[in-house]
Amino acid sequence: MKPKPVTVLDNVWIELSDGCRLAAKIWLPADAEENPVPAVLEYIPYRKRDFKAVRDSEIHGYFAAHGYAGVRVDLRGSGDSEGVLRDEYLQGELDDGVELLRWIAAQPWCDGNIGMFGLSWGGFNGLQIAAMQPPELKAVITVCSSDDRYADDIHYMGGCLLTDNLSWASTMFAYNSCPPDPEVVGERWREMWLERLEGSGLWLETWLRHQRRDAYWRHGSVCEDYKSIRCPVFAVSGWADGYSNTVFHLLENLEVPRWGLIGAWGHKYPHMGGPGPAIGFLQESIRWWDQWLKGLDRGVTEEPMLRAWIQDTFSPIVAARPGSWVSELSWPSPRIVAETFALTAEGLDPCVPVNEGASEESGLCDEQGGAEVNGSPRGANAAAPPEPAFTVRSPLSVGLFAGKWCSYAEVTDLPSDQREEDGGALVFDSRPLSEPLEILGCPEAELTLSADKHIAQVAVRLSDVGVDNTVTRVTYGLLNLTHRDSDENPEELEPGKRYTVRVKLNYIAQRFPAGHRLRVAISSSYWPLAWPAPEPAQLTIYPNRSRITIPRRPPAEHDKQLRRFDPPETAEPISTTLLAPAHREWKVIHNLASNEVTLDVVNNDATYRLDDINLSIGKDVDERFIYRSNRYDTLRAEVVARRSFQRDTWSLQTITRTVLSSTRTHFRIRATLDAYDGDARILAKSWDETIPRDLL
Repeated sequence: MKPKPVTVLDNVWIELSDGCRLAAKIWLPADAEENPVPAVLEYIPYRKRDFKAVRDSEIHGYFAAHGYAGVRVDLRGSGDSEGVLRDEYLQGELDDGVELLRWIAAQPWCDGNIGMFGLSWGGFNGLQIAAMQPPELKAVITVCSSDDRYADDIHYMGGCLLTDNLSWASTMFAYNSCPPDPEVVGERWREMWLERLEGSGLWLETWLRHQRRDAYWRHGSVCEDYKSIRCPVFAVSGWADGYSNTVFHLLENLEVPRWGLIGAWGHKYPHMGGPGPAIGFLQESIRWWDQWLKGLDRGVTEEPMLRAWIQDTFSPIVAARPGSWVSELSWPSPRIVAETFALTAEGLDPCVPVNEGASEESGLCDEQGGAEVNGSPRGANAAAPPEPAFTVRSPLSVGLFAGKWCSYAEVTDLPSDQREEDGGALVFDSRPLSEPLEILGCPEAELTLSADKHIAQVAVRLSDVGVDNTVTRVTYGLLNLTHRDSDENPEELEPGKRYTVRVKLNYIAQRFPAGHRLRVAISSSYWPLAWPAPEPAQLTIYPNRSRITIPRRPPAEHDKQLRRFDPPETAEPISTTLLAPAHREWKVIHNLASNEVTLDVVNNDATYRLDDINLSIGKDVDERFIYRSNRYDTLRAEVVARRSFQRDTWSLQTITRTVLSSTRTHFRIRATLDAYDGDARILAKSWDETIPRDLL
């Protein structure tokens, strides 16, 4: 389809029923007033006027050039919209979204059919609003989002507190401190800015006061009732992102037409790529919209339900993710075979069915030799002890090279060679593979263990060990052992008592070459990806009663006939002038004099000028994670974020700083917010909050 001329409405006010006005930017096919078209809504707090202006022009300009109205709306209290944004996914936000859909459908340029589109926040609220069943919403594309706000979001994982919870809270702390643009809102800009600075609050405190899966997290979790979603859903994510599991959950549980797409990307749209190959995602989106918003047959219903990038082995120090596209006609796929490896005293052994001669006492496994445990070779005929048991009390350094839970696929935030981590973990290796092994799905570890404390956690990593002994993390899972039976009602451990627990690892697609080995590594902490338990706990693992099940995927002939993705396309971006390049660092420092270990993360975006509105913007973030002498009471995480805006003599800056620390019984949050108009500090706020730990 030849792109059409596009008309851009730079700011349109949409007045809601309570009088609050939301700011929208709209891209229209030039003839839409005469020939109404379907609309695509993206509804997020990330500021259409500045920080997302370039990206929005590429995406929504593309939609408009291909026959759709692209509508980008700032949430209430964000960007140029009126009001105050007090938390994510509140019911008021969703109600506003339903009003927006009605408003869009009533416009002369819209034919009444609307889709919702978005990455992360926009992916979340697209699903959440779909569950409210507004009649105008006909289809959704949700990218890097979640169906379960507690179990599968940036806040908690397996009942463990993710430190990305702090990073994300700090991101929104900074966004909420930003002013509207006087060129859009007029003289009220300062009044609106001060209202936000005073009213948005400290979201981290709210999230830390909900350490269990309670009603707060159930709200907005569409897994509570998948049947409430009655429009088609295209679910997208990447293996380097924290939200890969949702694609599979939606494919398995929704009853509407659905597509799943998962590549090797981080927290990005697939046409932006990284670390895996970029694809023509906007072209795929147009196919989806044509099918469900225009009623045109684009072959969507005839294609496989799932397309996934199966990763070949790769070096953990190189960002590229080689591999190939595979597909499954349905999910769960009947082709996927569960294959179990037992964690034995000798290593990682493939299990055989009981009726093939193995016994329960042997762990249902072949007892022939070959693997290693903690680097010790097993003898060919070595006899396992009657009841082997291994203990681990990991140093806090295990996790310093884990990368981010929510990776943006920068070279700095991906996991490094896991030999840096494995020295503080229990390690179980398989024998070298005699043939290639492909997996697609969710590995699951079943561990029989005990702990010497009432509260403890376990981290399980599945890695690829190369012929040169390079160790690449494939996937991982975490479990707060007090959440072993329930996230709603956790229970203390009885020290010394044995428990059998299941740890689900993140979904993954990976190809292990012949000659490589599988490695399962188990640690009692994973800092700073997750906040550790209140005090060091020693875990005892009983290997002959523990195992890991992996989803083996047999090769498929139909993969060879897969339709190829087109190269990435976007609309022409708006003009910018680079003022300072981006700067990324991920630096681990161990000061041997003080025995202080620091992880410093620098994540400074490029500073640039938006030429059409003569506005220069800057966005810098520094994160620091510290501990001393392996002491849990010295743990400290700090995030400092700066936002700056300048046009001629109008020059504003905000600086937010959040520090999280803990004792055995409490978390402590200290935070500051400073806002500057030129050299004058016009507002300074501080918080000092103490929150009890709840079996966390």
